[in-house]
Amino acid sequence: MKEFELIRRFFQQPGSRRKDVELGIGDDAAIINVPANKQLVVTTDTLVEGIHFFADMDPRALGHRAVAVNLSDIAAMGAEPAWISIALTLPSVDEQWMRAFSASIFEICEYYNVEVVGGDTTQGPMSITISAKGLVPQNKALRRSGAKPGDWIYVTGTLGDAAAAIDAINNRKTLPMKYQAFIKNRFEYPTPRVAVAQGLREVATSAIDISDGLLADLGHILERSNVGAVVNVDALPFSDALVGSSELEQRIAFALAGGDDYELLFTVPEDKRGALDVTMAHYGIKLTCIGQILGQSGKIDLKHKGEPYVFAGKGYQHFSEQ
Repeated sequence: MKEFELIRRFFQQPGSRRKDVELGIGDDAAIINVPANKQLVVTTDTLVEGIHFFADMDPRALGHRAVAVNLSDIAAMGAEPAWISIALTLPSVDEQWMRAFSASIFEICEYYNVEVVGGDTTQGPMSITISAKGLVPQNKALRRSGAKPGDWIYVTGTLGDAAAAIDAINNRKTLPMKYQAFIKNRFEYPTPRVAVAQGLREVATSAIDISDGLLADLGHILERSNVGAVVNVDALPFSDALVGSSELEQRIAFALAGGDDYELLFTVPEDKRGALDVTMAHYGIKLTCIGQILGQSGKIDLKHKGEPYVFAGKGYQHFSEQ
């Protein structure tokens, strides 16, 4: 199957679902009408076989995950996702695989009101690059650079499940049968916290999504905000499945350095904590305060029941010598 036939069969849908898309797939580039008083938020993420996903990963899970991790970046900025473009490199064309992969992409896009507006296909080692674009009200975007000493540190949802799933897939960990599906699902089908993030625009001082592990991603906020932090590891939120399948030390390690959670990590000043509770009550998402921002730039102090907690892990980093 040639390139344009592949695009036509699996990625081109008749008509436009979003009114702001003037011209989608089918020309040299898309034409999009950006509303007045909105800013455009753009992110690009590449998934490489053997690095970000396993060669035998279900194509439906892979399609969902490829889109979700990009929408999570858009969400972390407090923006509403709107459009994506896809660059897909394949060693060969498996029509059954492509049908499942593209169907999953359109399924998650429909759920979040996102339109596929373009992309590219090439032949070579398997990789998926998605560029996602979103909209945020003028000067309302959440950034990494706004945290201040005294702010409280929060996370959404639970942490560590995806890292446990990766260990299980790599035969480094055995999961009890009753928890296997839940934990695997947390890795393969992450949930971008789009609605929650938009609710944080008026209360959060900084935000990031947790992709490389809590320590690494909190470190990005500290670096950009020129502050430090204390994190109470006994406050880290874990799912019942993780509690039932891992000892405490391992759960803490998964949360601090495992990555792939795609939950939100954000900071809130003391005088906005009440507003946070009121705002978040509408979303039904668990929020947990795990620590506080300090004045000492770049330093993260880990505490367990008030005592120093020693942990050597740092989280995932590309091109690391580790």
